[in-house]
Amino acid sequence: QVQLVESGGGSVQTGGSLRLSCAASGRTFSSLAMGWFRQAPGKEREFAAAISPGGVSTYYLDSVKGRFTISRDNAKNTVYLQMNSLKPEDTAVYYCAAKGPTTYYQGGYNYWGQGTQVTVSS
Repeated sequence: QVQLVESGGGSVQTGGSLRLSCAASGRTFSSLAMGWFRQAPGKEREFAAAISPGGVSTYYLDSVKGRFTISRDNAKNTVYLQMNSLKPEDTAVYYCAAKGPTTYYQGGYNYWGQGTQVTVSS
């Protein structure tokens, strides 16, 4: 089992920045692929970003490339999502997710956090 706890959400204006954190426990963090997903009101949950267990490879939704950066600190069992140049369309609940070693990072996650709200106002 893996427990995930997100933090760092909030409300910002267009162009602002936020950094989300996700603390993991219950399994060797360095063996886990980690992802961030988001769900806007009335929409399906979508993949936003992911990072390989060692942190070498990262993956992004096209609409967040160049604005969001995913990173991890395996010594702290934490994954981060730095979000810059935020837009109103980034407004969503953001979820942290984890799975074992994989070659497919855009889905199939086994463990999920409770989510944190990000609101971007124009």
